[in-house]
Amino acid sequence: MENDTVGFLDMATTTEFDYGDSAPCTGTEEKHFAANLLPPLYSLVVIFGLTGNMLVVLILIKYKRLKSMTDIYLLNLAISDLLFIFSLPFWAYYAVHDWIFGEALCRILSGVYLLGFYSGIFFIILLTIDRYLAIVHAVFALKARTVTYGILTSIVTWAVAMFASVPGIVFHKTQKENSRYTCSAHYPSDGSINWKYSYILKMNILGLIIPMFIMIFSYSQILKTLLGCRNEKKQKAVRLIFVIMIFYFIFWTPFHIASFLHTFQTSFFDTDCEIQSKLEKAIQVTETISMIHCCINPVIYAFVGEKFRKYLYNFFRKHVAAHLCKKCPSLYREKLERVNSTFTPSTAEHDISTGL
Repeated sequence: MENDTVGFLDMATTTEFDYGDSAPCTGTEEKHFAANLLPPLYSLVVIFGLTGNMLVVLILIKYKRLKSMTDIYLLNLAISDLLFIFSLPFWAYYAVHDWIFGEALCRILSGVYLLGFYSGIFFIILLTIDRYLAIVHAVFALKARTVTYGILTSIVTWAVAMFASVPGIVFHKTQKENSRYTCSAHYPSDGSINWKYSYILKMNILGLIIPMFIMIFSYSQILKTLLGCRNEKKQKAVRLIFVIMIFYFIFWTPFHIASFLHTFQTSFFDTDCEIQSKLEKAIQVTETISMIHCCINPVIYAFVGEKFRKYLYNFFRKHVAAHLCKKCPSLYREKLERVNSTFTPSTAEHDISTGL
């Protein structure tokens, strides 16, 4: 029996159980729960995530002009989030209705969703390593943290993310189940359980375990270095580092725990329909919470930069306020000149890679 859990987890965690003589679980309650919960939350993620990440792309290209490795990684992270967000309207519709978009889009959107998922995590890791090199190995970083290396590592990262996303394209397909069309994974029958187990373990390892070890090691060394030197901006750097690490684990850890428990539930519980229903609801909630992280990324990775905020302020003054306040051009020019006057060498932006 295939599960109708909405989102890419339907291919990762659908599990077949032996219920003996009892009837299999219908999953009706979970479908109604998903239909009420997911569409409005997905819509909010799309609106705020799309707006925030588009602004990041705009500022990085138009104003910062991608002059550092950090800029390259921030741009790729924003693109990853946009890819992730792109598929959400389709999954929101699917949460309420049948899958009407055909098998080609079922495979493509599943692959795009996973590509955004994995690439986003990988670029967060690269940003962590970039920050580690800039602070702990500052001399070596002068040679290593170049735009060229940033582009090369980004290409390799996208290739790895695409490879990790292949199962989403290969195994996903449409099928009529219980009078409705679904878009879900269908593994080879001779090794279905092993495919599902290996898939979820891969997701947990690449999405939580490896990033956790890299972040803990990198940030512990960063904090040690910052606390050992006299830096007037030290407290800001320490605070930002903790915010980055805490937000990542707050948004992603519940999802990985829920997906792991759901997949391996027969090893932890005496499985019945009630437990299965609770675990599927937990996945729906924690998966949605993890999606919110792509809305937070623009804030914690970009908008914390002082000059980045000034770029954004300047953009709105020049392209938004100019149109909204056509009757007061003198006031607009005066304020814009005052903003532009702050862009001097002495007030250069603290490099995001140092955590300032």
